[in-house]
Amino acid sequence: MKPYFSLLRVRFLNGLQYRLAAFSGMTTQVAWGLMLVFIYSAFFGDAAVSDGFTFKQLVTFVWLQQAALTLIFIYDYDGELLEMITTGGIGYELCRPVNIYYVWYAKLVSKRTATACLRFFPVIIVAFLIPYPFRLSLPYSPLAFCLFVVTLFIGLLLVVSINMMVYISNFKTLSPGGSIAFISIIGEFFGGQTIPIPLMPGWLQEVSAFLPFRWVADLPFRVYSGHIGTKEALTGLAMQLIWLTILISAGMLIMRRVARLSMVQGG
Repeated sequence: MKPYFSLLRVRFLNGLQYRLAAFSGMTTQVAWGLMLVFIYSAFFGDAAVSDGFTFKQLVTFVWLQQAALTLIFIYDYDGELLEMITTGGIGYELCRPVNIYYVWYAKLVSKRTATACLRFFPVIIVAFLIPYPFRLSLPYSPLAFCLFVVTLFIGLLLVVSINMMVYISNFKTLSPGGSIAFISIIGEFFGGQTIPIPLMPGWLQEVSAFLPFRWVADLPFRVYSGHIGTKEALTGLAMQLIWLTILISAGMLIMRRVARLSMVQGG
């Protein structure tokens, strides 16, 4: 695994160089977070929102979502990898004595974590300084915070696994637009990134429970606020690990097959 960890480290350090882009992204996320909490305030006020989900928990959900956006945003794709597949540059990757799935996985994880390191804490600090009731709240408990960190990390691995399936599908379609749009729209909606899942009708909440998307971000953010208790959080963590195992195993199997049968431009 040493080559993959080395690649992850190099790509992570490279990602830390884009400070200006991170600053512009941070200001956008703060502005977007303020807009969302003001909209929700106009609808709900400082009262219970739905299913025991309080306005305070909703505001916390919004700020955590904005702070960790680069970790959990499904639409974030690497144009270099997509171009490599469509132009035939993938041939060079296939000749290297490494597992291409692991290489791409390490690249995507490092890209997201490097960007998050530049944006996460500034957004969190600003969110804590905003006046009540629009500011970010402290974790519900020390245990809730620990579970939040663990589930958010697994959520990162899970969203990268979902992204990998899109890259793999591009071997056949050679046009990433359709698959990216489909997965992103479905994933963001059922993952609670468009509307928090507690605000959805009951039947939509049940549908989301059977999909991998809600385990990316909805679980860790609601664990942090205390809306999801310890027992339910541990069940959710188990679901995260199950989906992660399924997606990585399926991705590696399909990647091995499509890479073996693919015809690269020029031969």
